[in-house]
Amino acid sequence: MRWSFEVRPGFLLAITVALSSFASAQARPLPGADVQQIYQRLLPQIEKIPAFDHHAHPGFADDPDVDAMAAPPDFSEALRTRDDNPELIVAAKALFGYPYADLSPEHSKWLVAKKAELKKQYAGTAYFNIILDKINTESSVANRAMMPDYLDPKRFPWVFFADSFMWPFNNVRQTARNPDEGVYIPLQEKMLHRWMHQENVSNPPAQFDEYLNFIVRTLEDNSKNGGIAMKFEVAYFRPTTFSDPTRDQAEAIYQKCVSGGIPGEQDYRTFQDFIFRFLVVQGGKLHLPVHIHTAVGIGDYFNLSQSNIMNLESVLRDPRYHSTTFVMIHGGYPLEREAVWLAAMKNVYLDSSFGELAQYPSAFKDTLKMWLETFPDKITFGTDCFPYNQVLGAEESYWLGAESSRMALAAALAEMISENEITEARALELAHAYLHDNAVKLYEGKVH
Repeated sequence: MRWSFEVRPGFLLAITVALSSFASAQARPLPGADVQQIYQRLLPQIEKIPAFDHHAHPGFADDPDVDAMAAPPDFSEALRTRDDNPELIVAAKALFGYPYADLSPEHSKWLVAKKAELKKQYAGTAYFNIILDKINTESSVANRAMMPDYLDPKRFPWVFFADSFMWPFNNVRQTARNPDEGVYIPLQEKMLHRWMHQENVSNPPAQFDEYLNFIVRTLEDNSKNGGIAMKFEVAYFRPTTFSDPTRDQAEAIYQKCVSGGIPGEQDYRTFQDFIFRFLVVQGGKLHLPVHIHTAVGIGDYFNLSQSNIMNLESVLRDPRYHSTTFVMIHGGYPLEREAVWLAAMKNVYLDSSFGELAQYPSAFKDTLKMWLETFPDKITFGTDCFPYNQVLGAEESYWLGAESSRMALAAALAEMISENEITEARALELAHAYLHDNAVKLYEGKVH
């Protein structure tokens, strides 16, 4: 049998156009010469997007409630996060009209005085609202021990700390492990006593059931008081590998130690493993997302291998916790490439804060690009702002985090466009999602 074909007019042209279109849609391994122009077009549009900052520690330097922890003395800092970073001068100029080209002690007095003047001029909640306006941030999560009256709850939703529930016993052995723990663990004890005072509990209850009920009441009351999520800094205190002990095991340890007994390392770890998982379950029941510190940490004794974000995989992939939303604060940095694959779970999200401060935009751009190419609907923006001292406060770190993130985002998207991965319209959709939409949808109308 012989087949015959009739080639109609225009057929070859259509094939040629189709093949050409297919070829142009193929992603390229390198950006083209147009990448700088695309970046210049994108950046002004990205700067106009009102942001939702998913992780920050806003407040004044003399406010002890900015964090549930404090930095140990003489800890090592990465280059860009040190006080002598010249970019902080740019921040002071942008926010306050700082007239000098250095932060010498004499010149720094001008900045301290200027802030004091503005705090008087914009009393109450107005001062920090204006800071958010200057960096085009609609709302910023306040991850703090307690909320002050100078932060507007409409623009600064509260994320409270939950680690202290894991430290109800005599902690003399744990506190003595190293100088960092000598700072950290007493602050956890202080936080637990504040929760007990809030709930009218004078001491840890004598019975384990009562202790669990106290935890649940605290979570419920914190939610009623504006808390939108609970936060763990557990990596600072112990490994982030959690076993799965029974309630009976945890209860036996509690009853043995609650009256002043000093738990052994393994017993304490077992008890904490149960409490951590109990809190995760309550997060799902109370619609309180669980935020977990998953990156490097301050202090010379922070153990990165024991706090590896992948240690959490057995918890995140546990089907018992499918109704709990997890946010991996700081995105596992410097293991952000591995961390993004945890976002394959429908209830797991990554926050990029601190990565944009520890890295310069040229490096942070690569992190964002890899995340945007993998699970763009599961990544969220944050600044990790913090009031380092009277001169360089939350204001300057807010500015540096926001500016760095927007520049890196524009650069990442420009490369993706130039490499035929996405269109410019799609790039702006991804920018809106990362800067605002992905995080806001987690909180069921509680934030905007």
